[in-house]
Amino acid sequence: MITASAVNELRQATGAGMMDCKKALQETNGDMEQAIDFLRKKGAKVSANRADRDAAEGAVIAIASNDKKTGVVIRLNCETDFVAKNEDFIKFANDIAQVALISKPASIEALKELTLDGKTISEKLLDYIGKIGEKIDVTVYDFVEGNLIINYIHAGNKIGVLVAMSSTGDKIEEAGKDVAMQIAAMSPVALDKNDVSQSIIDREIEIGKAQAAAEGKPEAMLEKIALGKLNKFYKDSTLLNQDFVKDSSKTISQMLNDIEKGLTVTKFKRIQLGA
Repeated sequence: MITASAVNELRQATGAGMMDCKKALQETNGDMEQAIDFLRKKGAKVSANRADRDAAEGAVIAIASNDKKTGVVIRLNCETDFVAKNEDFIKFANDIAQVALISKPASIEALKELTLDGKTISEKLLDYIGKIGEKIDVTVYDFVEGNLIINYIHAGNKIGVLVAMSSTGDKIEEAGKDVAMQIAAMSPVALDKNDVSQSIIDREIEIGKAQAAAEGKPEAMLEKIALGKLNKFYKDSTLLNQDFVKDSSKTISQMLNDIEKGLTVTKFKRIQLGA
């Protein structure tokens, strides 16, 4: 049975109509991600920012080392907004990130075994759970190394970004900050089109074919149309090919090259609540 709350969740996530959402859920046995794809294939309006829906509470922390060669991003989740905004909770998240920055553990599990104020982070998490009565856990941890790391936290610790620039200098750092804000706002799926996973490419081609078929395009044209849509996906969804938000006459790649010939982003990480 498809519940009204599930229909509303899909509607909030996609912007599609109520009846379209209900049908999509019925056709996909209530699977939310498959329902989103179903709507896209049928050409229904779907929000590009659907990953932001139903955000779990907590804080994302992104920090860089003093020499700006290493950056760490973590996500510390909790159950309520009240706890997420608490100064002690934010400090705890920052303390965990600092430990990670120093030790650069290989995984979340390894991070939790590191020591903070005389206890392992796992033990500190249990203490915090006992103190506030909510589930608290580190759900994401990653780090980036490079010539110059820019860290950026957006929207009250809801999004954290790390950007590795190929060169150093004050102008490069300023450009890196612009890129970090672009990443936070536009949520690219990859650095460049060659970095997009095959599974995402296959998914976009399948959806492109289904959209073209729904528009009545001839069978022989579906592949070509889908590849055209894929190129637009690369333009919209890969960082270096996106239009620069501050100057849409340039792509990110062109903006960086104007600052210093050959300047580019070598890696980035974007972590948000609820994704």
